[in-house]
Amino acid sequence: MSTETFEFQVEARQLLQLMIHSVYSNKDVFLRELVSNASDALDKLRLEKLWDDSLDADVSDLHVEIDVDKDARTLTVRDNGIGMSYDEVGRLIGTIANSGTAKFLQELKEAKDAAGEEGLIGQFGVGFYSGFMVADEVTLLTRRAGESQGTRWSSRGEGTYTLETVDEAPQGTSVTLHLKPADPENQLHDYTSPWKIREIIKRYSDFITWPVRMLPEASATAIAAADESGGSGEVPEPETLNSMKALWARPRDEVSDDEYHELYKHIAHDWRDPLETIRFQAEGTFEYQSLLFLPAHAPHDLFTRDVKRGVQLYVKRVFIMDDCEALLPPYLRFVKGVVDAADLSLNVSREILQQDRHIELMRRRLTKKVLSTVKEMKTKDQDRYDTFWREFGTVLKEGLVTDPENRDAVLAVASFASTHHDTEPTTLKQYVERMKDGQEDIYYLTGESRQSIENSPHMEAFRDRGIEVLLLTDAVDEVWADAVGEYEGKKLRSVAKGQIDLDAKDEETPDADREKRTEEYAGLLGWMKERLGEDIKEVRLSSRLTVSPACVVSDAHDLTPAMENMYRAMGQEVPRAKRILELNPDHQLVKGLNRAYKEREDRTELADTAELLHGLAVLAEGGQPKEPARFVKLMAARLERAL
Repeated sequence: MSTETFEFQVEARQLLQLMIHSVYSNKDVFLRELVSNASDALDKLRLEKLWDDSLDADVSDLHVEIDVDKDARTLTVRDNGIGMSYDEVGRLIGTIANSGTAKFLQELKEAKDAAGEEGLIGQFGVGFYSGFMVADEVTLLTRRAGESQGTRWSSRGEGTYTLETVDEAPQGTSVTLHLKPADPENQLHDYTSPWKIREIIKRYSDFITWPVRMLPEASATAIAAADESGGSGEVPEPETLNSMKALWARPRDEVSDDEYHELYKHIAHDWRDPLETIRFQAEGTFEYQSLLFLPAHAPHDLFTRDVKRGVQLYVKRVFIMDDCEALLPPYLRFVKGVVDAADLSLNVSREILQQDRHIELMRRRLTKKVLSTVKEMKTKDQDRYDTFWREFGTVLKEGLVTDPENRDAVLAVASFASTHHDTEPTTLKQYVERMKDGQEDIYYLTGESRQSIENSPHMEAFRDRGIEVLLLTDAVDEVWADAVGEYEGKKLRSVAKGQIDLDAKDEETPDADREKRTEEYAGLLGWMKERLGEDIKEVRLSSRLTVSPACVVSDAHDLTPAMENMYRAMGQEVPRAKRILELNPDHQLVKGLNRAYKEREDRTELADTAELLHGLAVLAEGGQPKEPARFVKLMAARLERAL
């Protein structure tokens, strides 16, 4: 046997100390890293044996084994995989001491925040060194399959490491950690505890292909006692810690719905079955598998700011993170499930994704798959679609604003209440198919409830003419309708904004009559604009009113009061836009007001009537007069005189 001692360079020593003390936020991940490396070694041996049948290697029982010695405070992770040669150990395990470390540390010093540091560290393959977080010394013993001689690597993570050849070593690799004392205050657990090892394996390595085994604690003690006494004793079976049941990797006909539902309940912490299960597999240059679920009920925190969203991310069946937000857009935050990628650019802790075109590719494909599944559900199972839309329609409509690429796909699955039916919603496609001859726009009105919208003065002319109006009651409706703008060439128009002249399409109202009426009320309109100028920008005759005397509308490009309030709630101060007051020339109150204006020279009392009329119009749309106390005082005085 020959032994060589290598000294870490100063920069490499600094880097190793940074690895041990700064990179990993959770010390438990050291075991994930070591088991993941062992699983990779088993995969490589299986492939090499397929390529070279003459390879002298035993592949009959490939597995990972964990041994714990409480007295010696050691933990060993062993595999019977491909192993490494002497040169490979020096090259692979010694990566941390390779050239370029000094440059790396210089870049690290220039990084100002922890996220930047972790991104730089991610350039180096040093996951093996996570063991030094929990161990004072790490020893690696390995023999490459097909070779007769093994190699031992050892280091205390300080100034040096040693390499030596050994004549006898089992095929594969074992990593022995000489554990530090437990220190719960610093999140350093007792890693000789079997329950802690089970917990870590269950969380991070439950679905890897190979069995991860550990002898029960009592059994290990019994075997040691039997060896000392020379007795044969009965050797107990080791405990397999992982299930190896990656449901997303198994054919659909081999997995029952109950198994899918149990996985969903475990992931989503939901006691109910999912509404829909979505399987998706991508093959080619970049491979990944996904198993996604649409819940049957919206979680209580769906609209809270700090809601945890995203799916579980695995790489080669090794758990990486719980809530990977990068894989689905925020408006699909209710989707639960698992995505398992063949390979991704991860940093050393495997917790933060580096910028990777594969992530964006996966995000786009998964988004389209979810939306196509909802569309299929709408076509084939209306009841389940109705449940989905009732629970998640509001959040899905956020995609109409935030995801222009998939806007058409979201519109295709969106449905809205409308005046066409009291209970059944409609799609934009169905609305367009029902549009009246000559109708060029899709009309909608927003409000707090269906009842308040249906009772709005803005709806009167549309109801009389039998023109369908979408009734939009979600806060997001104010935003997406403006963002979308049109559907199949038909403009989306709010019946409470801009000039909507339905009379122009009504052959029963000749142009000459409209001009005569406008001229008849011109004086009153100008006078009222002057009197109410602080609150309104214009007074005009209305074609939307048939019952109410007046209504207020927003200009075509102005923010509605609801939008103004929404921006203010988000802390963005916006100037209050003046509204337009529209009068119904066929209402007796407006006719009487016009007569009084023409007949009276003293219009003091008439000014109060104009102010009351404006206040009534504001109240009718669910708003509040600028000075409620003054409005009440004027109204009380007017009622008193009427008695």
